[in-house]
Amino acid sequence: MVSLNELALKMIEYYRNDPKRINHFIKVHAYAKLIAEEEHLDKENQFIVESAAYLHDIGIRNAEAKYNSSIGELQEKEGPEEARKMMEELGYDERHIERICYIIGHNHTYTAIDNIDFQIVVEANLIANYYDENLLKENILYSYDKVFKTDTGKIIIETIYNLV
Repeated sequence: MVSLNELALKMIEYYRNDPKRINHFIKVHAYAKLIAEEEHLDKENQFIVESAAYLHDIGIRNAEAKYNSSIGELQEKEGPEEARKMMEELGYDERHIERICYIIGHNHTYTAIDNIDFQIVVEANLIANYYDENLLKENILYSYDKVFKTDTGKIIIETIYNLV
């Protein structure tokens, strides 16, 4: 199996001189890894979750370059092709590439969540975004009620933001 550390270093190089984005995907990965382990995912799904967490926002650079915008829809449009190139360079299995590209290509479309791997990446991203965007508690509660499904993701949010 491909080394997740190799992927992390590739992503750091990809976002060279952009510490905000690097710190974001590192945080998303840390939360995704924690949630996936606590939810007892098997080795293959754990790998998919962690890979997708590192790669989830890879479409931002191309979206900004092409459209002068980083809205979620454009990230979803631009991300899979860029992620595919990187994963192919690293020797990812095609089955994993397809699944990770699906998650990246729907990363901001919560109605497309079709499995626990995708659910965990979304939850990890939201946890990181809540802090990065300094969201108000009522905004956090709204998406918490609508999006969070895993016990671990809920515990993390409840604890960080004192929701219970």
